[in-house]
Parts: sequence; C-alpha cells; structure tokens
Amino acid sequence: MPLTSQRAKPAVPFGGMYRLVDFALSNLANSNYLHMVVLTQYKSHSLDRHITKTWRMSPLLGNFVTPVPAQQRVGKRWYLGSADAIFQCLNIFDDERPDIVIVVGADHIYRMDFSQMVASHIESGAEATVAGIRQPIEYAKDFGVIDVDPARPNRIRAFLEKPTNAQGLPDSPQEILASMGNYVFDADALVEAVTRDAADETSKHDMGGDIVPYFVERDAAGFYDFKDNDVPGSTDRDRAYWRDVGTIDAYYEANKDLIAITPVFNLYNNEWPLFTGYTDLAPAKFVHAGPGRLGHAVDSIVSPGVLISGASAQGSILSPGAHLHSWATVTDSVLLDNVQVGRHAQVYRAILDKNVVVGERARIGMDAEEDRARGLTVTESGITVVPKGMVIS
Repeated sequence: MPLTSQRAKPAVPFGGMYRLVDFALSNLANSNYLHMVVLTQYKSHSLDRHITKTWRMSPLLGNFVTPVPAQQRVGKRWYLGSADAIFQCLNIFDDERPDIVIVVGADHIYRMDFSQMVASHIESGAEATVAGIRQPIEYAKDFGVIDVDPARPNRIRAFLEKPTNAQGLPDSPQEILASMGNYVFDADALVEAVTRDAADETSKHDMGGDIVPYFVERDAAGFYDFKDNDVPGSTDRDRAYWRDVGTIDAYYEANKDLIAITPVFNLYNNEWPLFTGYTDLAPAKFVHAGPGRLGHAVDSIVSPGVLISGASAQGSILSPGAHLHSWATVTDSVLLDNVQVGRHAQVYRAILDKNVVVGERARIGMDAEEDRARGLTVTESGITVVPKGMVIS
C-alpha cells in the first residue's frame, strides 16, 4: 500500500515499462515453457487486462498465457491460500495433463532459466524442488528458511516458514537460505498434496507453510541453489539477482538498482529479454535548451512517451506518458504512467503512482511532515508515496 490500493501486487508497474508479473512470465517464456496460467483473486482487473492484451501466444502451436480468476468450484469461498488456489483449479490439470508443474510467485524481480531447475528436479528424484537463495539472517522472518541436509546437499532436511529464531549457515553465520517462492513438482504428487491439504482444517493452505513441509516430512523435497542458474547473457554483477519487492522501500531500491552505471539488474540483456506490452508510444522527447531551462535527464530511465520540457530528471525512473514541465526537478524518484509535474515543482525521493498531477511550485519529498499532513505515505527511510490520480498543489 498504497500502490496496491487499486491493483494486485503483480500488476504494479516497475522499471518504467514493465509490470511485476512480466518478470515471472518472461522467465518462463524464455525457458520455453509456454503453457501458463495466472491464478488471480483480489483487485485483478488491471492484471487480467495486462495479461490479456500483452501476453498473446500462438494458438496455432497450442501455447497460451491466461488469467484464471477464483471461481468457487469447490464451494462458496474464495482462495484460502496459495495451495488452496491450486486445489480449486485442479480442473486445469485434467485439461492439460502435465507430468511436471512449475509454480512461481508473480511479484519478484529476477532472471531464471527454469529448464535448468526442472533438469535438476528430474535428476534428483525428488517429488518437489524448492529454489533458494542466500539472504541476510535478519530477513529470515520474511521468508521460508531452508535447512539443507549436509550429507545430501540437494535434499531439504527442514523448512521453517518465517522463523524469528533462524540459525545461520555453517559457512556463513550471518546468512540463511531463503525460499524464492519458486517450485517444481511432479504433477501427481502436487495434486495429492493439495488435495490432502484441502481436507486439513488446521492448515493455512499455503505453499510455503504447508505444502513444502509435507514433502520435507516425506523426505521428498529437493533443493535447487539459485546461484547455479546460468542465464544466457548474464554477467558476474547481475547473475543470481533476486528481489522480493513486498515493501515500498524494497520496491524503491529495486527500481534504483536498474539505473546504476553498471546495473545490479541489467534490463539490456537481449539474450534473455523481458517482454511487456508497450508498442504504440512515441519516442521520448527533450525540449527547450535555454539558460536555466534545459530539458535533460541523467542517470535515469526515460520510457517512450515521456516529455521533458525544460525540466531536469536525475537518478529517476520515468514511465510512459510522464510529462515534466519547465523548471521542474525530479530527483531520485519513480514516476509511473502519465504523471504530470508542473512548472518549478520539486519531487525528491518519491514514488508517484499513475496519473498523479503535481501542481506548479508544489513540493513532494522535501518535507516529511508536510507530506504526511497531505495524507501521503512516508516510509521510515523517507520515501514519499503519492497514490494514483492524486492532485498535489
């Protein structure tokens, strides 16, 4: 919140031209897995619209990406959790009859070749495989924590969902192995697991909290180390990059990662492209070049359709349709689609949602108390968030 006040998190724009869901779907498409369903529930309209308009596969070849909304197939209730979402959509398994199923979250930033994880899963003989990545131990409370069997490093010995007393790794006490929320399952084993889980009234019906521990208890859960995933075109700097953008600060920092001189996450890897839906916009335009009125942007991402008219942008992400008017300054900020920044306005360390209008000489991010008095969200680190469509005068 407030970026999710009117949309599901996977539909939140990111990096100028993308939505969060594009990263998961691009990874699957580049891995040549082209039968994809997106299970949706709350505030899903913009997500459904984006998938329907953007992610069009070839029906001639039988490939598809389709949103599947909650349908109350097993009773008059919505999804109770991620595992219940799969259970309520088992008709898809009947239709497609897969041997192996990949289950991923739709709100993380990373590149991953899932075919390598599937190959590891098959070789291990496990019924379920969980992808993991090293994270600082202080983040353990936000993740599922994986304990690998030292004698069998491709097997999970224990799995703790968001523990408050996690133990560090033997070779790095200040780190833990965190689940990425990416799983590979034998289809029959997954069907059996979610069916059993649905009958358990004590379960939270969660993939990480209930389904993975079920496989761990049966010694049937494998581990896949994300650092071993070699994506074509990746570099030593951006290999094994993964970010959970579940907070405003994490979302802001992940956007900033894109604009480093040598990006921590490289949008420009053409060997593993990121797909999205913007194809009909005019190029970005920079106008006015007089003293004190120079339209320019440095250390920034400037999307198609952006107009910088005698204004300045620095260290910022400017999404399609953003318009910066004369003498405005935008610094270290993320502007989503169609934001208007008026003359002499100042925007600093802020996230402006779609269609925000910043009036002439208005200030955002310059005074936290002033921003809070307007009803804006200001994080502890000082990031100001302006919700969709708000007019700031």
